[in-house]
Order: sequence, then C-alpha cells, then structure tokens
Amino acid sequence: MLTLALIGFAGGLITGISPCILPVLPVIFLSGGVQSARTQAGATDAAPAAPSRWRPYLVILGLVVSFSVFTLIGSLILALLGLPQDVLRWAGLVVLVLIGVGLIVPRFEAILEKPFAWIPKRDVGTERGGFVLGLALGAVYVPCAGPVLAAITVAGSTGRIGLETVVLTASFAVGAALPLLVFALAGRRVAERVRSFRTHQRGIRITGGIVMIALAIGLVFNVPQLLQRLVPDYTGALQDQFGNSEQVDKALDLGGLVNEQNKDLDQCTNGASSLQSCGTAPDITGIQQWFNTPGDAPLALDQLQGKVVLIDFWAYSCINCQRSVPHVVAWDKAYRAAGLEVIGVHSPEYAFEKEPRNVVAGAAALGIDYPVALDNSLSTWTNYRNRYWPAHYLIDADGTVRHITFGEGGYVDTEKLIRELLVAANPGVQLPPATEVADTTPGAGATTPETYLGTTKAVNFAGAEKYSASTSLFSLPAEQPKDSFALAGGWALGTQSIEPTAAGAAIRLNYSGSEVRMVLGGSGTLTVTVDGVDHAIEVSGVPRSYELLKTDAAASGTLTVKAAPGVQAFSFTFG
Repeated sequence: MLTLALIGFAGGLITGISPCILPVLPVIFLSGGVQSARTQAGATDAAPAAPSRWRPYLVILGLVVSFSVFTLIGSLILALLGLPQDVLRWAGLVVLVLIGVGLIVPRFEAILEKPFAWIPKRDVGTERGGFVLGLALGAVYVPCAGPVLAAITVAGSTGRIGLETVVLTASFAVGAALPLLVFALAGRRVAERVRSFRTHQRGIRITGGIVMIALAIGLVFNVPQLLQRLVPDYTGALQDQFGNSEQVDKALDLGGLVNEQNKDLDQCTNGASSLQSCGTAPDITGIQQWFNTPGDAPLALDQLQGKVVLIDFWAYSCINCQRSVPHVVAWDKAYRAAGLEVIGVHSPEYAFEKEPRNVVAGAAALGIDYPVALDNSLSTWTNYRNRYWPAHYLIDADGTVRHITFGEGGYVDTEKLIRELLVAANPGVQLPPATEVADTTPGAGATTPETYLGTTKAVNFAGAEKYSASTSLFSLPAEQPKDSFALAGGWALGTQSIEPTAAGAAIRLNYSGSEVRMVLGGSGTLTVTVDGVDHAIEVSGVPRSYELLKTDAAASGTLTVKAAPGVQAFSFTFG
C-alpha cells in the first residue's frame, strides 16, 4: 500500500509541475495567496483587516477533495442521476464565474454569501474562505494525462474502486496540489512584503475576479490546451520514465476484475470447439440506456430463463466488430424464433461512442435490430472480465456460461454450439440450415495492427518529433518503417484524436492489408492519395469509420491523407 501511495504522490508531483498547470497559476496566486495576506491597520471595506490565513490551504484542500471525488465516482454519480458526463465541469465553470463576479462586485458577493450566513466567518470561497473555489477548480481542472491518472480514470469509469484505488487517487491529488500550495503561499508572502500589494487590495480583488472569469472562458474554448502546445513539455522525460516502470504497470490493474459473480469464468477457454461450464452468467449491470427492446425497457438475464443467450461486446466504430457483427446479425435472424436471444452490449472505446444517437445510427448501419445495451460506464464489461472488442459469451437456457470467444473468427464453432444449446433447451425444435456469412477475419500478421492517433494510445508513430500535445509542427522522415505513420504540417494532438491546424496537414501511412479504414469525426474534406491518384472523402455527421482503400488481395503499400481543418482523426484500422 505504501508503494502505491508513493507511486501516486510521485505521479501527481510530476503533473503539478508540468505545463498544463500554467493556466491555473494566476488564479491560485491572486485568489488563493494574495487575498490571504495581512493588511495594515485601518484598512477599508475594500481591503478587509482580517483575512483568513487558512485561505491557501482551503483552496488546495477543496481542489484535492473535488478532483479525487469527481475522478473516482463522478461518472457513477452522473449515471445514477441520468445527467450528461460533463455536467460537473460546467457546474465548476459556473461557480468560477460567480466567484469572479463576486470579487469584482462586493454587493454581488454579499448576495452569494447570504445562504451561508449561518456558517461561522462565512467561509464560502469568495472572501475569507476558499474551499468552494478549490472545489470549482478541481471540477474543471483536468491534469495532464499520465500513467497513474490513466489508472485512476479507468478505475473510476469502470466502477472498480477499492482501497488501493482510493489511496492512489488521494496520493496523486496531494502530489499534484503541493506545487500549487507552494505557489499560493508564495503569493501571500509577496503581497505582505511588497507595499503596492498592501495598498491596492481593491485592485487586486478586481484583477483576481477578471482572471478567474477569463480562466472559465478559456476552459470553455480549450485555450489552455493551445497554451500547453506552445510551451515545451519540460516534464516529458519524467513522464516517459514513470510510464515505463513495472510498478505503474502493476498499478494499472488495480482492484482486479474478479467478483463472486464472475469468479468461474476462467473455467472456459477462449474459442473452445465444444461446450464448457463456466459458472452462472454475471448480471448485465450499470446500463445507461437500452434500445431495440419493447418500449426500450431493460432486459435482465433472469427474465430470459429458458432461452439461449448470446452476449456480444462491441463498439460501432471498431473495425473488428464491423467484421464480426454480420455473423451475429445472421444468427439472430436465423435462430430468434428457435429461442436465441442476442444482446449487444455496446462498450465505448472513444468518448463519441458514448453518445446514444451515434450508437443508434451505428447499429442501424450494421443492420442490428436485436436489443442493445449502452454500457457507457463499462460496468457490464467489467462484470464479465472482458478485455476485447468483439467478445462473445454464450449462455445456456439455465443461465450458465458455456462458451467464450475473444476477438474475431471461430464463427463456425460458435454457431455449432448455439445450435446444440437450442436443441438441448427444446429437443423438438426445428432449426434452419446453418448461416453462410463469409469469414473475413484477416490472417495473423497479414494486416497492420490497429493504429491509434490520440496521444494516450498512440502506436506506430515513425516521426522524429515527440508525440505529445506540446508538439504542433511535424515533418515526414526520409525513411519510414513498415506498419507505421508519420505527420507533416500543423497538427493539434489530443488524447483521443488529432486535428489539422492549417491547410496542407498530412499523414503518411505504410500499411499491410486489403482494406484501410479511418475513424473520423468533425466535418471537412479528406484527400487520400494512393499511387499518385487522389480521391476525396467528405467527412460529416457522427464520428464513424470511413473506407480509404479496398483491394481484392492483401498487399503492402503507402498512402497519404491530407485533412482540412475541422476534421478529427482517431485511428486507422485494417482488413
């Protein structure tokens, strides 16, 4: 446990001195530090004679508490309340603006404090206190992505929150907050020693209010991200060393996935050719929304006793799922009347895949009309100990898991076992002929691995530049390895996608396969060049997978993609 605490603290400390902290520093300096400085006797109403000496600590305490709570259980709370995932961030922005206005307009500040008049000294975050200000900063401040923060975020979004996760989160938050506390105390020290600070308290309050409102507006328009790209990432080397440590790899699996419901699933083997017994099927849990059910009502496995159930974990932009889903659709159509119930558990890989209307559109495009559950919190994914898109769990009429397949392929065996279970459930059932959907699963090593473009999952980048949000200009290398990509021109690199910042931005891809696709969002024109021939693709609507190239046989080659500003590129996928 001590090791985890040290890992979290070190990771937070690195984050607390990284470039992404810069936009918050003016608010911490002015509102967390300077306003806690003692003033001379005889101060006016505009400069209180007895400000709270605890203000810097309260601001930082509020930030630690809100960051820890929102990161760990924010998604769970919002799911329970049926609220959008970014409602906490917007609430924090509103609070920042209100406090900023209160600093500028004392009468408005008094109105804000009235509901808290019963609290001694009315420490509500605008004048003598600071805890509420810290809460707001914690809600809107998202630290730079790092291995420890990634572990905490995954644990929170999947509901795997145990003592180890809490310790890691708290130590990370404390580590990230300590540099801010030092900065706040430095601001107070400067204000007490420099006469101009002591004699211009009213102007400092107004400046602090303006800076706070400016921070809120900047966060709305992602200005801090632009600033971060202009500043060299002076903590990059530390982040890399930290990310490559074996201890952090261990931390990424915090809490484990085993519980009383799923503890027997490991009695199955992946893709077995005969039926096995792998324990009672875990519950379908934590579903945000259902569709393709009567009245979009939820389904529960105990309601399906007597039926054979196939649970398919999928995501609509996943190329592997797009090749697998036609088999599942065919099984549903062939065997629904014979007692098969197919349930598609949509488990998002990207943020845009959490939007219900995008999933509905993606399901319709794939011909899915069987029940679909939106597992946006990955609760059911976790309850099934799943790790793959796609994944199939076959459950018999008594509710026991009898077959598990991870990834593509094995469709003949899966269908054979479906037929066996249907006959076992109803010996007199009349089954139709087996389906005849071609298996398009690429052979092992025949295609380039899926290539993510966001900074947190980037693979196969062949450029000489550091692949991070701090890099904005790229150039193509003289030589580029097989199964890799490189960038040219201006690009803004985000955690999940990249976006061109000027005309002419390009991606050069060396690939293997018979099909190349790209997951794209936003709107604009994409120009694909293969063997000197150009063709344009118009990107619009919900983010989805677009076909760039398709040939009769697998081959290796090079293509270049030029994207107009406004197009978001998430990944390359191959067939």
